[in-house]
Amino acid sequence: MFRVLRALSVLLLLVATAVLTVLFWPQLLDLQRTVGFAQVVSLRGAAAAAAVAGALALGLLAAVVAPMRRFLGSLALLLLVFAVATAGLLASRGFGGPGFETRGSDDIRVLAWNTLGEAASADDVARLAVVNEADIVSLPESTAAFADEVAALAAEQGLALVPHTVAYDEIARARSTSLLISERLGDYDISEEGVTDVLPSVVATSRDGGPTIVAVHAVAPVLGELRSWRNDLDDLAALCDAPDVVMAGDFNATLDAFAGLDAPLDGGESELGACSDAALSVGAGAVGTWPAAVPPVLGAPIDHVMSGPAWRTTGFRVILDQDGSGSDHRPVLAQLSPTG
Repeated sequence: MFRVLRALSVLLLLVATAVLTVLFWPQLLDLQRTVGFAQVVSLRGAAAAAAVAGALALGLLAAVVAPMRRFLGSLALLLLVFAVATAGLLASRGFGGPGFETRGSDDIRVLAWNTLGEAASADDVARLAVVNEADIVSLPESTAAFADEVAALAAEQGLALVPHTVAYDEIARARSTSLLISERLGDYDISEEGVTDVLPSVVATSRDGGPTIVAVHAVAPVLGELRSWRNDLDDLAALCDAPDVVMAGDFNATLDAFAGLDAPLDGGESELGACSDAALSVGAGAVGTWPAAVPPVLGAPIDHVMSGPAWRTTGFRVILDQDGSGSDHRPVLAQLSPTG
């Protein structure tokens, strides 16, 4: 009987080790965009915290239940290893990079903020755009009327932005995405069709040789929408074939979900198609942008600024002082400089 229990314990520990390994790195089995795994790796900080809590609980239980002490202690150790490995991975992606480099005349500033159906006010958005001298403002879940209001408020403060909106319907604000582009970047044509399936992403093509701009809103990887979510990421990766593209908004995906969607580059790395993630480039790739109600270390970095190889990131930060604005997302700001 003792041998049977011991064998069973060993088997359970091996199963636990395999499960935790795949939860830590689902890319091993190409599971990073499948249900369950996609959610766990999106919230790595929270998963690490939960593992520590579980390890403590198992340790206390092991102290009380003497016959299972070794088994429970081993499980607790596995959870601690998972937590430490996760914390190390997050640290490698970075919890905050250096400050912005001095802005050059050809540099552009990109601001992205999912307003949660305009729960964040137009005044808050306009103020952020003006203070940060934004050239591109991506506003998922924002209607044309809201974008017009932001543009008017920014103009009063000396920042000229041209608003554009793509809406799939007028029933829900989430079915609209707005993009504001600085007049200094020239004139743009807007695709009448959103690239992404369920929620619109705005594609703006320059008439004057400027960058192609995409205001992104991919659907969330919830049950019933996983296929659309994967299609959205595929379509966004395809848009990143353009070397001068600039993409910003709510991707509803972390760096882990992009694994396998990158394109090989000469002399550099990419995360989605040929695009590089601004946050990762400067060591801020682990700062959570959603939900704003939890500390950044526990949140999911799903809001991104990404750019093609014609750009390099010279500044990025997640804006943390707007957590009381009403939106469940934090704004992100990036500065991009031409590589040529």
